[in-house]
Amino acid sequence: MLKNLPENTIQLYLIKVAKWFNLVMPIVVLFYQENGLSMSQIFLLKSIYSIAMVATELPSGYLADVWGCRRTLLLGAILGTIGILIYSFSAAFASFVVAEIVLGIGFSFVSGADSAMLYDSLKAENKEDEYIKYEGRITSAGNFAEALAGVAGGLLATISLRTPYYFQIVIAAIAIPAAYFLKEPQHVQERIHLKLKEILSIVKLTYQQKEMRSAILISSFTGAATLTYAWFVQPYFQEAGVPVSVFGILWTLLNLSAGIFSMYSYRIERLLGNKNTMLLIVILISIGFILTSVEISLAGIAILFGFYMVRGIATPVLKDQINQYTDSKVRATILSIRNFEIRIIFAAIGPALGYLTDTFSLQIALMVTGITYFIAGMWSIWPFLKK
Repeated sequence: MLKNLPENTIQLYLIKVAKWFNLVMPIVVLFYQENGLSMSQIFLLKSIYSIAMVATELPSGYLADVWGCRRTLLLGAILGTIGILIYSFSAAFASFVVAEIVLGIGFSFVSGADSAMLYDSLKAENKEDEYIKYEGRITSAGNFAEALAGVAGGLLATISLRTPYYFQIVIAAIAIPAAYFLKEPQHVQERIHLKLKEILSIVKLTYQQKEMRSAILISSFTGAATLTYAWFVQPYFQEAGVPVSVFGILWTLLNLSAGIFSMYSYRIERLLGNKNTMLLIVILISIGFILTSVEISLAGIAILFGFYMVRGIATPVLKDQINQYTDSKVRATILSIRNFEIRIIFAAIGPALGYLTDTFSLQIALMVTGITYFIAGMWSIWPFLKK
């Protein structure tokens, strides 16, 4: 079975697993609080992470296009490991800031380049029409890894809330040899000869397409919305009265649900059609935020599962929408623009949502986010609906 996989697929699976087998995520808010951080400081910390990503997102995409995705992914894997290493021995807000900056830069060198490598690897074998299937499977591998990490991280946290960070160093380091053994597809090796001016010219022409702008915007707003929602999950558990010992189990089940739906996202997209699938994503994610704000209880956890199912469908479908309009020479750069916009949006709204949560309530913050996303999502998708 492994012999039939497209080239680079196994390495990309390992990179995704190393990135998403996140032992610390189920207890990270508790870890921050143990070290004296408020929700405002936590969202500020994540905004700093987003700013670090934003500052290097486009340069990393450019490097991936001219230097090669393999080298870019290798650098990102190394920086990611260093960032976790710093976190493992830090206990103050200032130290966390340094770690988040290193992690943000490392993540920017991976995001965009991994999807570009996958699409171009498939294109080299004339299988680019199967991109949603493979992107969905790799995304689901990340979700499953995050799900298993939820259980493992929860168990490790019984020793101490810092213990998961020690084990995370080893997990992050797996991406280093995986990236090293990647192979650049033959048809994109010409990108190495392109100058910055030529890259920017192609990006400008690509981004001037109305459909392309819409594809990037809807993917960016959706990515920012799902990222924001993930940071509301643990506070939701706390307010709903979920025991801390169950956090890891619920986190596991949420990510399993996202992984399963991500794996079959290509079938859902074929059944409903591209336009209807994108419209459904916008509507259901908006409803997820609003319903969660209305019902904070143990029963309301069912809404979280519905949201994560839609999240699993959204990532591969919306990335494929972008890839369809993108030239291989600038694929990593275009995908980096998407990630750039996600982080810009999150960096802008993160502190405001932290303030709303601390000053008013979690419910107000969720309601505001849901309404804002619906307006932004419908505005972004409108050109496709008119088409």
